Amino acid sequence: MIKQFLLLLVCSISGAFCLHAQQRDWLIDNSAYKARVETGQPGTITLSNGLLSRSFSLRQNLVCTDYRNLMNGEQLLRAVQPEARVTLNGTTYRVGGLHGQPQQAYLVPAWLDTMKAGDGDFVYTRYALPAVQPYVQWQPRRWAGNPRQPACKALDLVFTSGQPAMKGVEITVHYKVYDGIPLLSKSISIRNNSGRPLEVDQVVNEILAAPEEESAVVGSVQQMKVPHGIYVESNYSFNNAMKASLSDQTTHWKTDSSYTSQVNYNYQTPCLLEVYPEQGIHITLQPGGTFSSITTYELLLDSYDRERNGLAQRAMYRTIAPWTTENPIFMHLVTTAPDKVKAAIDQCAETGYEGVILSFGSRLNMEDTSAVNISRFRELADYAHRKNILLGGYSLFSSRRISDEDDVIDPATGKPGGAMFGGHAPCLGSKWGIAYLQKIKYFIKATGFDIFENDGPYPGDLCASTSHPGHKGLHDSQWTQMEQQKRFYRELNAMGVYINAPDWYFLDGTHKIALGYREVNFSLPREQQVILNRQNIFDGTWEKTPAMGWGFVPLTQYHGGGAAATLEPLKDHLHAYENLMMQYYGAGVQACYRGPRLYDTDSTKKLVQRVVSWYKKYRNILNADIIHLRRADGRDWDGFMHVSPRLPQKALVMLFNPLPVSITREVALPLYYTGLDKTASIRVQEGPARKYTLARNYAAAVKVNIPAQGYTWLVVE
Repeated sequence: MIKQFLLLLVCSISGAFCLHAQQRDWLIDNSAYKARVETGQPGTITLSNGLLSRSFSLRQNLVCTDYRNLMNGEQLLRAVQPEARVTLNGTTYRVGGLHGQPQQAYLVPAWLDTMKAGDGDFVYTRYALPAVQPYVQWQPRRWAGNPRQPACKALDLVFTSGQPAMKGVEITVHYKVYDGIPLLSKSISIRNNSGRPLEVDQVVNEILAAPEEESAVVGSVQQMKVPHGIYVESNYSFNNAMKASLSDQTTHWKTDSSYTSQVNYNYQTPCLLEVYPEQGIHITLQPGGTFSSITTYELLLDSYDRERNGLAQRAMYRTIAPWTTENPIFMHLVTTAPDKVKAAIDQCAETGYEGVILSFGSRLNMEDTSAVNISRFRELADYAHRKNILLGGYSLFSSRRISDEDDVIDPATGKPGGAMFGGHAPCLGSKWGIAYLQKIKYFIKATGFDIFENDGPYPGDLCASTSHPGHKGLHDSQWTQMEQQKRFYRELNAMGVYINAPDWYFLDGTHKIALGYREVNFSLPREQQVILNRQNIFDGTWEKTPAMGWGFVPLTQYHGGGAAATLEPLKDHLHAYENLMMQYYGAGVQACYRGPRLYDTDSTKKLVQRVVSWYKKYRNILNADIIHLRRADGRDWDGFMHVSPRLPQKALVMLFNPLPVSITREVALPLYYTGLDKTASIRVQEGPARKYTLARNYAAAVKVNIPAQGYTWLVVE
């Protein structure tokens, strides 16, 4: 009874009222929440897993009538909408849904008896429960925090049209609901059995009339909050923001003028969710062909608490993109001279590193598929593999000029230019762009490279060319280039290649992106970089897992700064080297240690070996979720804590002191997400453990000493 009360209290404090406080918190123990599709009740189909429930009524047409957050009882629907909306051959059609709901603020199930299907709508014909096939054919070959593809149940809803123009066109709405997480996915496929080409202009694959977040008599869409109870993300994201919400290109919260009882006098409440690519699709689907839309993921939230919602989002990535839990230890080598590459590989093998990336400025050219170049790098890859070391390389796509024929054509001028980064960039649908992808794949296959670092992947550039073979013109240029880029990453992943890319392609097979940083900061003095990097770690791990982000350590000069900014000679800056390694490894974040070597003396070698050995000892917990304790400000202690209720180490705490004197502080460790509820055994580093009684908010107050301009760490068991 006490445990139930405390769970209710914690959820209330974090902004979430748990309707069923006696149930397990899925962020601590999700084993009981199994996905299922229920079809036993006549006229109803329900997707559920104990955390969410989405139900469909099979009246005159299939319609979603209930979408609930079972964690807090919240209803996410105020009105019915079609399952999708498609524009085919220039005409827009609704897929599923009913017309005639008398009040748009809420839905009374009895109203369904008087509601009708539209004359031109696609209507429901049947459902299927298909076996689930992985979207990315990932085969884990390296250490991974989650080596399993997601467990889920799938539901297909099939629709056809009575319109003569749409005869032979079949639309399927695909749903998946996942084990152990309040998450479902949705996508649309269109099968063209009409016997003639079909123009697919636009697909809106999700439409939800949601309750409003706030009651505002006046105010614009931009001024008001969107509903907080649902987080939406699709696999159509780009723009180099290195942040999901800013990279998203498909989530649109709109007004609903049919909702005439809303408080806002001008009907400006953002309460209608539509998901679609802004620029449309505009492709020709040939007879017998099938078009597949983007996939939308809908994560239900039960709180306003930033940490809890971040934990939920990170759990989503671990579930649907488990390849992102791979996290190899690598260095960035600034040369391709064979003797120096082999020396770096030897150093990696001796210190516990796991990979070498031939960095920008190393003179690697992966577009050179000549026999001589392939042979040269195959020999180096073979050498690395004999040492059990991964080898990979860097390649730049955007931010470069190829030719007038192959560059992006600016829609405003009709001339090359207008790209998002640098004005000029190649079009991925040009002859050069198509060949680029083929050359990279060939180079990797032929050499046996294990890692691909792609700088400037396709960032969403529009191209007005009508002569590029990969797209017809302006209107289909974004969709077709995105499809090429995403397919490329899925193919590399299936080949076992680890992919760093500075854009949000995680859901199509990439593994890692930058934490977020300003490049010129790496030319600042070392002592400033130490604190700035900890700020980057703290800020970059609210929505990303530790394995999803990378940092940067300039062993040699980068963007200037001279000797004060770099670590070389390494033996002269061991204190800074250790601090940088410990804060990155302590966060579970791999940094790009960019330079010609990892150590220069035996003392430096021993330092690197000690830190890497420590990281590997605690690797599982160091790759677990981060709880943010205090952001670095250069004035007092800062730190973060990894938690996992499933590991022997329930938490590992990293604490840092930027001050020139040692300090002693009492730090309250919030241990709720460790799963501990009464006591915790806590030790400082490898010292003796002490038992702490947890407060009613699951916190343990620990007094700890942190050395001057140094760090310490604690283990909770």
